[in-house]
Parts: sequence; structure tokens; C-alpha cells
Amino acid sequence: MRTWTWKQIWEWMALCIFFFLLWNTIDAQIRYTVPEERSLGSVVGNIAKDLGLRIAEISDRKLRIASEAGKQYFSLDLGKGELTVSDRIDRESLCGQSNVCLLPLQLVVEAPLEFFRVEIEIQDINDNSPRFPTQQRTLKIAESTSTGVRFPLESALDPDVGSNSLKYYMLNKDECFSVKVKNLDDGRKVPELVLEKSLDREKQDVHQLLLTATDGGNPAQSGTTQITIIVLDINDNIPVFENALYKITINENSSKDTSLIRLKATDLDEGLNGEVNYYFGEHTSETDSSTFMIDQRTGEIFLKGELDYETTPRYRIDVVAKDRGTPEMEGHCSVEMEVVDVNDNAPEIVLTSLPSPVREDAPNGTVVALISARDLDAGDNGKVTLVVSLGFPFILKPSFSDHYALVTNGILDRETFSEYNIEITASDAGSPSLTTKKIIPVNILDINDNPPSFTDLSYNVYLTENNAPGSILGTISASDPDLGDNAKISYSILDSKAGDMSVSSYVYINAENGSIYSMQSFDYEKVKVFQVQVQAKDQGSPSLNSTTTVHVFILDQNDNSPIVIYPSAGMGSVSNQNIPRSAKAGHLVTKVTAVDADSGHNAWISYKLVEATDASLFSMNLYTGEVRTKRTISDQDDSSHRLLIEIKDNGEPIQSTTVTVGVSLEDGIHEPVLDYRQRAHEPGKKHGEITFYLIIALASISAVSLLTFVILTVKCVRSGRRRTCCCMRRGDPEQHKNRNLHIQLNTDGPIKYVEVLGGDMLSQRQSFKSCLSPMSEFSDLTLIKPSSTMDFKEMVNVIDASLPDSAWTFESQQVSTYTDSKHQERGGSNQGQIMGCVGPWAKRSRGAPTPTTTIQGPLAAKRPPSMFPLEAL
Repeated sequence: MRTWTWKQIWEWMALCIFFFLLWNTIDAQIRYTVPEERSLGSVVGNIAKDLGLRIAEISDRKLRIASEAGKQYFSLDLGKGELTVSDRIDRESLCGQSNVCLLPLQLVVEAPLEFFRVEIEIQDINDNSPRFPTQQRTLKIAESTSTGVRFPLESALDPDVGSNSLKYYMLNKDECFSVKVKNLDDGRKVPELVLEKSLDREKQDVHQLLLTATDGGNPAQSGTTQITIIVLDINDNIPVFENALYKITINENSSKDTSLIRLKATDLDEGLNGEVNYYFGEHTSETDSSTFMIDQRTGEIFLKGELDYETTPRYRIDVVAKDRGTPEMEGHCSVEMEVVDVNDNAPEIVLTSLPSPVREDAPNGTVVALISARDLDAGDNGKVTLVVSLGFPFILKPSFSDHYALVTNGILDRETFSEYNIEITASDAGSPSLTTKKIIPVNILDINDNPPSFTDLSYNVYLTENNAPGSILGTISASDPDLGDNAKISYSILDSKAGDMSVSSYVYINAENGSIYSMQSFDYEKVKVFQVQVQAKDQGSPSLNSTTTVHVFILDQNDNSPIVIYPSAGMGSVSNQNIPRSAKAGHLVTKVTAVDADSGHNAWISYKLVEATDASLFSMNLYTGEVRTKRTISDQDDSSHRLLIEIKDNGEPIQSTTVTVGVSLEDGIHEPVLDYRQRAHEPGKKHGEITFYLIIALASISAVSLLTFVILTVKCVRSGRRRTCCCMRRGDPEQHKNRNLHIQLNTDGPIKYVEVLGGDMLSQRQSFKSCLSPMSEFSDLTLIKPSSTMDFKEMVNVIDASLPDSAWTFESQQVSTYTDSKHQERGGSNQGQIMGCVGPWAKRSRGAPTPTTTIQGPLAAKRPPSMFPLEAL
């Protein structure tokens, strides 16, 4: 058993500490050794174990190779965590004659993102035998050549290195020649043929030699070449160069035709035997021949092609000097040219890992990509610096040995920039410095940070009444600058009330495209306007929404025919009027009055006498509906006449109705109504009394009207202070805060009338009107205050009872239809317009006060021209 001394123990401990410190300085670098030509699938090493990773972590963290080389010779077995050979490895093609052959690998793992460097040393095996450039060579040697003269031979080439490289040369046995090996500075072994014994051409003019080159492998391999020696008996001096080896340096950027060196060889012979020409060696490569040229007469070498330090840093060319003697003699030398590097290669930016998409809410320092830089130049020309252009929320974080991590360094907003084309500039330290730019695209991932937005704050939609259910009202649209589900918008109607009805019973909306459709057919006389609250909601998480208001306006359509109020006749019956035969031209026979439930132009009414028994006797006013005599009635006129009157509105298409009036001519009756202007000139006590009563009635009515205006004005002023609108139902103060009382003079065709109005366009309101009775012949003017004690049917009964005959009646069906059609025309059923009319039947009894009728409700909602003749004002 071996015993250890204390000195040996201390030496062993020191050696262990040294190796331990050396291992720690590697800093996560791993090196494996593998011989070349290993079979595919051979294990190089357990990379997972050496990196300290468990087998399960390899797949989870996406361990992968990110080698800078174009071809991958190794692969990862993720199941075992082993690094294996995946392609044929030829050390000679990878590293050439370099003694050390290293293949760098970069390994990347994610979550978190880490980077490891692995170096694999490729060991040489003796897989190449020495080989001569040519299999046969001929030399001519004069017999007078002195012994000891050396003749350079071709060197054998062995791509292997180290112990497997070329070791020695051997020549077959010949008494005149031997082989010697000359070791050059670059490590090459050049064989030289040595003349050991003087030649005698008469004894042997040709010598056949076999040169063998052997390497140091185990087993050793060798290659041979045949050398033929022809013995010459003349020209016994060879050209001799001043130096056997010339060394020069050349700048990489030297221009063509640059003179590099002038060689000189001398020949002691005279005449042609002393004239020397220069040539490149017999086995000069094609690359060298295309790069350099030599002047045969002067021996000057010129640059013929372009130099590239990164491809070939040095050249070695053999030059032969031959004389012109017979036999030809030649001398040899070598020229070694060192290429000096210049900064002619721009830096290169390499993406070690592809850029990853980044969420727009990513924090600063999030790794986007791994980047490395390299430069083929040497020294300072190969030192590279990377920078990111200004204006990008990204920076480069150095890692090690020209490796960088691209990380976020600012706020990201996908709606502003959905993709960044990051410009990275690489600059070397050469003079002048060369730069390279590379664009790295980085996509920004969307988050739901924007609610939908409508194109308008509110929308107005106009729809003609009597529409078909399901017809489209319009389309609203909202946009969301987000992407995907975050930008998918669905539309819905928020539940709200339009009067007593839910808005959802009126319309519905297409959730996908925002088209609004009607649920029912609308009637302008019932609904004029309503509001719809529409919500746009995206499908992000969490979901965002916004709302807008759609105002739906119902447009009137001419869907109601005029209704005859006076003269009233039963179904198929004729209204009869009696006039005296003494009636003069212009005598008022009757006055037709009609109303139309529509509004605007659709409610403008005109009258036309379309058929009469005697068309020359009667005429009709187009706007007032008054039927008058065109001439004085004669005894020859028939006693009974039939008038067919057509009442038309101004809508499109035109709606019309007809009424038949029978006129009877009778003797001995007095006119119920006389033209006021004629009576004003009739003398007598009766005219004076009527005028007196009319003045009293007009003064009384004017006083009552003035008092009514004063009371209403005071009420409006007081109510305004309490934020309650005048002439309206008391309601929510906020709801009526903008309603004001005002007097308005309106004109509708030939009709002029005065209204006292209160409230906005959507509120309920009352209107105080001046009007004339259907039979009024005079310019009677009456202003009536609102009455809440009489409904529509009572008003009809009062009118009917006051008429001079039974023609002024309303059929119950007409009253019901008209009341329903005009319900809520100007504010609903509770508050309507108020209209007062004075009838001609007030003149029946002398001295009787003029009766006044108050009408309230929907009848007053329309303003038929027939009820307001121009002379009323």
C-alpha cells in the first residue's frame, strides 16, 4: 500500500483548489469533445444534467438550439435531455488546418428567458491519407551538377492535423539521390531531392524514383508520386535568387495592377544560358494565378485580382527562374504575402430568437427578442456596438460577448401603434466606422381598453306613418379601435317608456349591424315622436359599453278624408236649405264646413261645386265653403235645386268627400241673415236696434277676453316663479321648466287666426282661437276662454240645438271617429285647444244677446280654412 507524505498531500490539495477556481470562471459555459465522423444519433453529452435542468423542465421551458451557424450538426433529445449528432461532421471542412476546432452552440430556454453557450470540440481522426498534387513529375538535371545540390519537390497534402498529419518522406533506393525534409516556418514539410553522387549520362540517362509520404496516424496512411530524372549534359549553372524566401505585406484594399515585389535571380552562365525568365511554380493554384501575375522578363509581381482578408489572410507562391540554355536550368524561391486587414466588412446583426408579440400593458423590462452582433474584420474593425433608434419604447440590454436582449422601456398603445418596426444600428470601431441597420418587427397584442363609440351623440330618424311592421327605420353604427372580440360590437335597446308604452314594443334592433326595425304600424295622430336609448357593448373581458339616443319622428301621411261638419246629413240623405225667391245676387245660401284629421298641407281643405241643377244660379267660394247666388232669382227658376259639393284636401294623394245640398225657393219668407253691409245702409228702427245689440255684445266679449288675458298672464308669471308652465297641468317642475306662454299669429292659406300657446313642441298645450261660425255672414269675432265643464259630445249638442234647422248635427259615428283620430293631436286628451265660435242663429230674435259656445278637445286640433274666412280679421 502506497504511503502519502505531507508534501504530496499539500500538492494534491492545491491542485484541486486550482481546478475548482478554474471551473468557476467558466461562468455557465459548457464544453464537450466529440471525434469527427461520429455516427448519427451518437450522444455528445447530457445537456439537461449539465445545465441543472430537470427532464420535465426541458419541454415546459422550450429548450432549443439557436446556433449562429447556417447548418445544424447537433440536435436535442427532449425526452432524455441529451445532445446528439444529427449530421455528418467533417473536421477538415469545418476548421481546415486549424489545430483546434470548436463549434459554438447557443441554447435558449424560456420562462424566464435564459441564454447558455456550449462549445463542442471536434477531434481529428486519421481519415485522410497524404496526397501529392500530381502523380508524376519530370526533372532535368545536367550531368555536371555538383553533388549536394537540392531540388525542391512537391509537398504532399494531408488535411488531418496533429499526430495524424504528415510526418516524413521516403525515397526508394537509388545510389545517386536521397530525400531530405525542410521544415518551414508555417509548419509545412517540404521534400527536397538531394544529389548524392555525380551523374553520368553515358551510364544512365534516366532515373525513376518513387517518393512516399507517410502520416503519424495509427494505423499510418501514405501517398506516393513518381519522379522521373532526365540527365542532361550541358548548361551546368542554375539561376540563383538572392533569397530563398521573400516576405511582404499587402493592404486588403490595394487596387489592381499594384506592384508588390521585384524578384531577381542570377545565372553565372553566359549568353542564352545566362538569360533568366521568371514563372510561377508549376503547381500554383488557380486562385493564386487569378489574384497575382508576374512579369517574365523583370520578375516583378503585380496584383491582378481583389484581396479579401476574411477569405484568405495570406498567400505563399513558388517562383521559378529558368535560363535559356540547353539543357534548361532553373532556380526556385518562395514569396509569402501577408494581407493587412482594412475595415471593409460592415457589422452583421443576428436574431438569436424571433421577436415575441407583446401585450400593450406589458411592464418595462419585458424581453422581446435576443440579438447578437458580429463582424468578419479583425481587431478594432471587428468590435461592434448596437443601439436602438430614438423614438421607440424599447432598449437593448447587454448580456455577454456581443449578445443583447431587446426589452420594453415605455408605455405601449396598440391603438396608436399596432406594430413597431424597431431600427437597430450596428457600428464597428474601425476608421472609418461601418454601420448596418436592421428592422425588427414587434407586434403589440390588444387588450380591451377602449369602449365602443358612436359616430354621433344622437340620431334623428324620420318615419312616415302607416308603415309596414318590420320596416327598417335606420341604422346606427359604433366603432371600437380594439381588435378581435374586444372590437366585436353588439347593439341592444335599453328599456324605457314612451308615454305609457315600453319602447321595446315600438322598435327592435339587430344586435349585429345596428339596424332598427319597427314592431308595429305607427299612427301620426297617436304617436308623433319618441326616444330610443341604444347601447353598444363589446365582447372583451371585462366588457365595455356606451349609449346614444335615437329620436324617432313620425311623419304625417294623407290617410284621412275630410269630414263634413255642416251641413250634416244622414247616410244617403240630402240636407235641405230654404231661400226666398226675392234673394238678390250674392245671397248666402249655405256655408259648408269640413275638417281633416291630418296636419299641415294634408289638412288644407278646398271646396268645389261639381254639379248643380242650374249652374248659372249658384257659385261657391274655394276656401270658405260659402254657397251664394250668382244672380237674382227669377220667376222662371225651378223651385227645387240639387247641389253636389266636393271637399278635397291638399295631400298626396288627394282625399275627398262629397255632400249633397238641396235648395228650395219659397215665396213669402224672409231672409234669416242679411248682408251686414247692406243692412248698414237700410234706415229704420229695426236696423238700429240690431246694431246696438251687436255693439254691446262685441264690447262685452272684448272685455271678457281682455280680462281672460290679464288673468292668464298673472297666472303664468306666478307659475313661472314656481317653475310650472302656464295653462298646463301641474307636473314635474323640471319637466316643464322651459315652457313659456306666448301669443302667436298664424296663417294657413287664406286663413289668419290668433293662438295663445304654452309649452314646447312635445308638451301638451291649449290654444285660444278666434273663429267664425259656419253660417257667419258678418265679421263676427269672439274670443272664448277654455272650459273644462263640457266634453266634445256636449259641445256638439249645444251647436246642434242652436242651429236654424236640423242640418247642423253630428252623426255619432262621425263624432266618435273624428275624436279618436285626433286624440292627443296637440297635447293629448287632458289638455286640448280651445275654440269659440259665434253662430248666425244668434240673430233670430231682435234684441236677444248673442249666444256663445265653448268647444274643447281634439276637434280644435285642426285648423280647417273653411272655419276661418279671411274677412274674420
